[in-house]
Amino acid sequence: MKTWNKYLILSLLVVVFTACTDLEEEVFSELTADNFPTTEAQFISALGATYTSLYGVGNHNSYYSLNEVSTDEAAIPHRGADWFDGGQWLRVHRHEYTDSEESVKNGWVSLYGGISNCNRVIELFEALVADGKVAAEDAAAFTAEVKTLRAYFYYWLLDLYGNVPLVTSFSDAPQNPTNNSRQEVYDFIKSELETNVPLLTQSKDASTYARFNYWAGKALQVRLYLNAEVYTGNAQYQAALDGANEIINANLYSLESDYFVNFDEENSGSNENILVIPYDQSQAQGFNLAHMTLHYSSQATFGLTEQPWNGYCSLSDFYNSYDDTDKRKGVSGDQTVRGNFVAGPQYDAAGARLQDGSAEPADPDGADLTFMPALNELEPAALRQAGARIGKYEFAAGATANMSNDFVLFRYSGILLDAAECEKRLGNDAAALTLTNQVRLRAGMSDFGTMSMDDLLAERGRELFFEGTRRPDLVRHGKWGEAWNFKDAHSNTNLEIFPIPAEQMGANPNLVQNPGY
Repeated sequence: MKTWNKYLILSLLVVVFTACTDLEEEVFSELTADNFPTTEAQFISALGATYTSLYGVGNHNSYYSLNEVSTDEAAIPHRGADWFDGGQWLRVHRHEYTDSEESVKNGWVSLYGGISNCNRVIELFEALVADGKVAAEDAAAFTAEVKTLRAYFYYWLLDLYGNVPLVTSFSDAPQNPTNNSRQEVYDFIKSELETNVPLLTQSKDASTYARFNYWAGKALQVRLYLNAEVYTGNAQYQAALDGANEIINANLYSLESDYFVNFDEENSGSNENILVIPYDQSQAQGFNLAHMTLHYSSQATFGLTEQPWNGYCSLSDFYNSYDDTDKRKGVSGDQTVRGNFVAGPQYDAAGARLQDGSAEPADPDGADLTFMPALNELEPAALRQAGARIGKYEFAAGATANMSNDFVLFRYSGILLDAAECEKRLGNDAAALTLTNQVRLRAGMSDFGTMSMDDLLAERGRELFFEGTRRPDLVRHGKWGEAWNFKDAHSNTNLEIFPIPAEQMGANPNLVQNPGY
């Protein structure tokens, strides 16, 4: 196979997402059975067209924002004149979301757009084989890869929305599909992965970077089985453990000695990242984290070409769940030390103290810019410098609004913690401790001598912060209804999935709304 690396991927992308709210998917109408690829390089180019549907993950106001802001990890406070956004993010954080939330709609549209792109490419692959233009064995691995990617989009829909329509055809897609049950969607994903993952290459090299190879497919299976009891009522922890152990025992991935290597601007060399989205500030735009989270004046800290938006922040209880000696936390007031958070007094690139530079609500401690881990309130007058900022990914000096860091979807340390949880749930406490303590050692933390399930959940939170796992973790551990900063406790299990968007309900009379909405 020809070399496949980040920059080749970028050169093959058909669609680039360039705006944080531009989430409408483009249909690849230029691909037809007459001009569709027949060579290996052309097949790879077509694959690039399907992977672009993931590029909405790293920007604001779609399913990833919905997934994160609804947890105890993050919030988007209403800061005076900024970030009210119709109250959407206040409702999402408090679990008061409705079927009219823009993020609920955008997530649905983005994920089904990805599925539609996959269906079109699968259908054309199959037509080429049926017409004798391509040998079945030449198309098999590529078709399996697209079907695995499609299963990933359905995994997100299963987790977020539950009872969603299964649409597996492009040309014969029903205009008004009906809901499938969560069990049916789970069964479909399970079957698709069991059939197609074994057909994927087990190579781990430049040719498989940012693609579903066998190991990325196994990681998706592990995630599906880990949450199976939530989705179906039937636990599959042994199946999840078997998949995790297969990845571990392959010895192809390992923990990096430095946690933050995985999130550097140039992180394509990480031996820990199993699957990523390959962003680039020029050719594959849409990863906007620096602008989503940093204060306006932070532009001077990192020499950013545009002023940040001062929105997303973490919450004090989550920030304080890290020991100050935890290498993952960062050092308050020292932006030269990487951390999951940016907190404390802030300075420009030359070391001069930064000023808030904004009007109301004014900081009662003075004009100096200080990221205070504790929010004074969620709304309406959250201080503009309140809340530790999300610093997990490197903010490169001189960066544009679009970051070039590759966004991590599956990571080896996550597999270790998945295996640890399965071992714990299966009664193998010693094995669970050994796996978890590998992760803690890298963070500079002492071993757990004993470990409760709450200890394990907290460690997952610290290690996998802002990687899209916290919401399913909280649901799986029965913590979704508990109180956290600026969110009251509730016992409404219907809120474990989001509503089907009102716009979809209005357009499709065959859809049935999720219970409780």
